[in-house]
Amino acid sequence: MKAALLAQLSARIAAQRPCALVTDTASGTQALIGGGDTVGELALAAPALAEVRRLLVADRSGVIAGTDYFVRVYSPPPRLVVVGAVHIAQALVPIARLAGFAVVVIDPRGAFLTAAQLSGATAIEDWPDEGMTKVAPDARTAVVTLTHDPKLDDPALAAALRSPAFYIGALGSTKTHAKRLQRLKGEGFTDAELARIHGPVGLDINAVSPAEIAVSIVAQVIEKLRADAA
Repeated sequence: MKAALLAQLSARIAAQRPCALVTDTASGTQALIGGGDTVGELALAAPALAEVRRLLVADRSGVIAGTDYFVRVYSPPPRLVVVGAVHIAQALVPIARLAGFAVVVIDPRGAFLTAAQLSGATAIEDWPDEGMTKVAPDARTAVVTLTHDPKLDDPALAAALRSPAFYIGALGSTKTHAKRLQRLKGEGFTDAELARIHGPVGLDINAVSPAEIAVSIVAQVIEKLRADAA
């Protein structure tokens, strides 16, 4: 590998930016692909480039069929951004971390963050719109709102809808969700955009306790992550 490409790869890994190193095993030429840019000597045709991007989303390394290209994917853990340090968050954080997610909890209420058992999560004591700006959700980020408070949930959902987050979910009943959609529609979001929100959040497993609800949420997030990667 040439020094310049190695420096680029090292910088992306250090910054936890997903990228893929593509090597032509016949010629030894390489390209580094991440986000919307490609650097290196290897020029990829559109179909091969699309397959590299699919492997990036899937977080899988491998050979591209019909070519001599080996793709080595470097990805940080997928992230789960939780808005609201409530009881369900206390169950959701450890379950999500056990499933391999890096968890961020946003709540402007410092007392909630202090009282919650959020071991291993990154806590951001900010209003959700400011916290979401710091987080900058990408295509490997899931966002879940838990507060039932429109002043907290709605700004976070709006920020998530404007991002490439692969999953957006909101806790609340069907009736609560319908009102939420009307408020967001009033902010200019279309029906197609609002359809990205999973509400009520989680798989329908008749969950009752906070732990059961947390399991249903993580299961649905994983389902969406893997479906997008298929």
